[in-house]
Amino acid sequence: MTTEDELEKYRGIIVGRFAQLAGSRFSMMAQGWHSKAVEVDGRLVFKFPVNAVAEEALRREAALLAVIRPAVTICVPQLTLHEGPPLFSRHEKIEGEHLVGAQYETLPQDARQDLAERLALFYAELHALNAGVMKAAGARPVEPWLEPQAVLERALPVLPPDLGAYGEETVRAWRNLPPDPHGETYGFFDGHGWNMAFDHRKRRLNGIYDFADSGFGPLHQEFVYSNFISPDLTARIVSRYETITGRTLDRRRIDILTGAHRLSELAALADDPAHAPAMVRHVADWVAARKALD
Repeated sequence: MTTEDELEKYRGIIVGRFAQLAGSRFSMMAQGWHSKAVEVDGRLVFKFPVNAVAEEALRREAALLAVIRPAVTICVPQLTLHEGPPLFSRHEKIEGEHLVGAQYETLPQDARQDLAERLALFYAELHALNAGVMKAAGARPVEPWLEPQAVLERALPVLPPDLGAYGEETVRAWRNLPPDPHGETYGFFDGHGWNMAFDHRKRRLNGIYDFADSGFGPLHQEFVYSNFISPDLTARIVSRYETITGRTLDRRRIDILTGAHRLSELAALADDPAHAPAMVRHVADWVAARKALD
């Protein structure tokens, strides 16, 4: 099915439920892992799960956001489910675009600090949510990374020779990490710039979205994803988070976990020609970012 055919199919479903949108502008958004998304008039987003697993994820996300939304300062989506068939969700779009590393590098110091403070507060508020309440809403453990041995066997053979030593060193350090000193918490665990609504004109974070992968995980793991944007941003988030919560975080642990995460993602997609090159690039980018800090 072509993109045009797909868009027409979803347009028919949406207009069938919301006749007032018949004259609106429809466009397909970038595809996520779980759902196809359609933007309407630049202000509404409709998500259509692609299979039964995705349907479960969408229902869980809606239930979790109902608890999260009144508990956090930052704007997050308010999903309304429509049973259909087919099942889909509707929410107002949070104004803003993705934030990637090259864009972050152009931000002045005050904008970088403002972004870090908003994210640190978001994490602090999220981690303060009652675990029992979040479990009742459907939260479950985050998807585990591959085991270290599997990472060695699958990721190292596809790494360029100059990254092999880093891969071995990182997996060794990861294996030797003791349990997280702060235990597990409910968290976002997906805080990269592709899940952010950033206003590039005002240099301000307007909101965060895509909570399908949120759940319970080791607290330090929460802070690896912002390294996709910049280690500078992660350092600022961590410092502000410590001030807000009174917790002390281990920067070395976050560094090791960042490398382990990227190697684990590469290992999981090592046989996928469409995604493996990007995963290799993510490892190389992280190694280069670390060297730039030395």
